Amino acid sequence: MCGRFVAASPPDQIARYFDAVEEGEHALEPNYNVAPTHDVYAVLVDGGVRKLETLHWGLVPFWAKDPSVGNRMINARAETVATKNAYRKAFRKHRCIIPADGFYEWKAVPGQKAKQPFFIHRPDGEPMAFAGLWEVWRDPAQPDQELHSCTVITGEANEKMAAVHDRMPVMLPPSAWETWLDPDVQDADLLGKFLVPAPPELIELRPVSTEVNNVRNKGPHLLDAVEPAATQERLV
Repeated sequence: MCGRFVAASPPDQIARYFDAVEEGEHALEPNYNVAPTHDVYAVLVDGGVRKLETLHWGLVPFWAKDPSVGNRMINARAETVATKNAYRKAFRKHRCIIPADGFYEWKAVPGQKAKQPFFIHRPDGEPMAFAGLWEVWRDPAQPDQELHSCTVITGEANEKMAAVHDRMPVMLPPSAWETWLDPDVQDADLLGKFLVPAPPELIELRPVSTEVNNVRNKGPHLLDAVEPAATQERLV
């Protein structure tokens, strides 16, 4: 799964990296502990233009009666995203990329109650490109009010990530971006080929403080490496 990630890069830098037009006037504050229901950046194609927009994390389908359903839809499983009612329409036409500087995952430690959090990032320091979906929800009571939301697609973990958790966000290589973002591409088999684990060499893992467990903590110190619990197995 993906329940926390880091989004600290400025929007103009993200837009250049993904060759997107920056939309909106208000930049998000750097956040080293992004949690569900927070606003996040997303790259999408709308009106034939690749844009960097701000979306609500937690997908709210167009048919939802109220936006609270999004609290349970922060992740979409790669195995069912093309067929599950909540996601299949967005999978056909509303795919996006959710940029991240890395993400967190927790590993159970034998003999200890608290899990050990890990920060997972690219060795080269470049942004991760999470595969995502986006939607527009309109309030039935106020049709002119729109909520733009998104979800992160997760799949099986690669060999390195499996030491901590059995799932991870789907990370798209640059060669897949144009096809993934194109709303005219609706071939589920073609799109499904992108929903695979990232190569192990594309990620590094390091243990970090349990301060990340509290969403009120959002500073860069959360990325500092710590000594893992003595009982924990060494990661390969």
